Amino acid sequence: MFVLQNIRFEFGARILFSELNWHIRPKEKTGLIGANGTGKSTLLRIISGDYTPTSGDISRRNGLVIGFLNQDLLSYMSDKSILEVAMEAFERANVLHHQIHEVLIQLETDQSEEVLNRLHRLQSEYEALDGYSLQAKAESILEGLGFQSADLERPLSQFSGGWRMRVMLAKTLLVKPDLLLLDEPTNHLDLPSIQWLEEYLRDYEGAVVIVSHDRFFLDKVVNRIAELENRQLTLYKGNYSHYLEEKAERRELQQNAFKNQEKFIKEQERFIERFRAKASKASAVQSRIKALEKMDRVDAVDGPSASIKIRFAVDRQPGKVISKLHIRDKSYGSLHLFKDTEAEVVRGDKIAFIGANGKGKSTLLRMITGGEPFDGESEPAYQVIPAFYAQHQLESLHLDNDCLEELRSAAPDESDTYLRSLLGAFLLQGDDVFKKIKVLSGGERARVALAKTILAKANFLLLDEPTNHLDIQSVNVLVEVLNRYEGTYIVISHDRYFLQRIANKIWTIEDQQLKSYPGTYEEFEVSRSTALAQAKTVKSPVEKSVPVKEKPVEKKTTAAEPAPKKSDKNKQKIELQVKRIEEQIEATRKQRDLLGDKLSDPDLYKDKSVFLPLQTEFDDLERKLKDLDTQWETLYTQLMNQD
Repeated sequence: MFVLQNIRFEFGARILFSELNWHIRPKEKTGLIGANGTGKSTLLRIISGDYTPTSGDISRRNGLVIGFLNQDLLSYMSDKSILEVAMEAFERANVLHHQIHEVLIQLETDQSEEVLNRLHRLQSEYEALDGYSLQAKAESILEGLGFQSADLERPLSQFSGGWRMRVMLAKTLLVKPDLLLLDEPTNHLDLPSIQWLEEYLRDYEGAVVIVSHDRFFLDKVVNRIAELENRQLTLYKGNYSHYLEEKAERRELQQNAFKNQEKFIKEQERFIERFRAKASKASAVQSRIKALEKMDRVDAVDGPSASIKIRFAVDRQPGKVISKLHIRDKSYGSLHLFKDTEAEVVRGDKIAFIGANGKGKSTLLRMITGGEPFDGESEPAYQVIPAFYAQHQLESLHLDNDCLEELRSAAPDESDTYLRSLLGAFLLQGDDVFKKIKVLSGGERARVALAKTILAKANFLLLDEPTNHLDIQSVNVLVEVLNRYEGTYIVISHDRYFLQRIANKIWTIEDQQLKSYPGTYEEFEVSRSTALAQAKTVKSPVEKSVPVKEKPVEKKTTAAEPAPKKSDKNKQKIELQVKRIEEQIEATRKQRDLLGDKLSDPDLYKDKSVFLPLQTEFDDLERKLKDLDTQWETLYTQLMNQD
């Protein structure tokens, strides 16, 4: 259907592709993956015809229709309604509709056979294109992508960039191209819309190529993976999970082949060195030298990326309740977001906040930080230090700073060694730390902004869509960062792989109420699916009698059994113990942090006799902190029970 042969593409002095080959077949659904900067979007533009390769051949089936959703469409503006913009996909049908309208007006004064025949021809072609149901199809796709029926007549210009991108996605899908190219289609979709798109693409009859960082999405949709790496394209059968398994097997085979070849080469080199001076072996020596020169060398497998060594410590120990809001009402005009509900965050919560856009998730985060007024009260918290991350913070980065200067401006007391280690943890290594913010990609800027958030040493993080613009490797880094983070956090995200890895509690908004579900995202999904299945079960029309609950027998207090009284002395004793434990936690944490600073020095690891005792002491302090935290929790629970 579409074939790329020996494609070479140069961007300035940089070679993106060299001898790249790819045959895209009908009905294949391919996930195009690779690290940032490997050229995924560029390759889509070559396929779409926007870019011309430096060399190589491109062949395509006659009449092949290609649809391309790219990030440039974010800038598209129009005063037409979003339904009209989506309907632009039906070019010929729109022309016919206009012509039919003109002929109908003409018929009011001219009923000649020629006019009637023209109307018949136009209507026949319009019906053949299924013209009378096209608007219903457009409405169905727009509503599947999250628009309300009342939104369809609103001008495109009234919507934000993310919602405009949904309209352009709807328009691309309505074309029903033979080859559909999607560049990060889930970036601007909420979870219900992502799930709708998954179902749509699974049943799509054409071929699809998708660039995405959403592993769950790729697993649900694609049946092949194309990986861009080292200027080449490697193909794998199956979805993303199968790709990971097959790549691991290929790497193992490649490493074994490399070791065997290295062993063979060393044996030949020893033979050559040993018998080079012997005339009787000259022929054999020359033969082996030529064989080594002609040999195709097997490349060594790159080692696994280093795990994160940096500390992500909090500055101080907060109380048990991090935040508690009593919300009577939160509205914007006639739009009611919350009504008579509560939001409580407890120390140790790792909350994933999910749901459709426009329900109030970002608004609630701002309410928690005090940046958004509401009708209700907020209970005071003890020693809570919040830090807020949202997409608009990318715009607040200083464009003329390099990455290291940007972090130094946020934490002037930290050493450059620590700051470079932090940037390295976010995949900005070596000379990358001296890149100006203005030349960074969206994903790189997001990582710098996340690193600045971590520098705050806050014990309560609020992260609004932190995975937007991040590639799969960067998402994995953020997962590791949050798993190592010692504080509490709330994360808004639609990336289900990410949510599954980082959350121990799920928040949703249902009927203007905040609902909290303990457990992982997977457990939440199972629970919700079970509830939906039970709700769909057909109920018997016969009303069941409601059993009358018996009132519990009240236990009377006798003189022999006096009513229990609160013990003020016991409560004071526990309060004193809690205070002592908190002091010990603070002192131990400071010791641990000092050692951590020493261990972050790369030169330390040159001498085992210096490094190992410090590492052992650090591990002992970590265990002691865990024990103290457990004691604190136990005592705090006892203290609460005294009230």
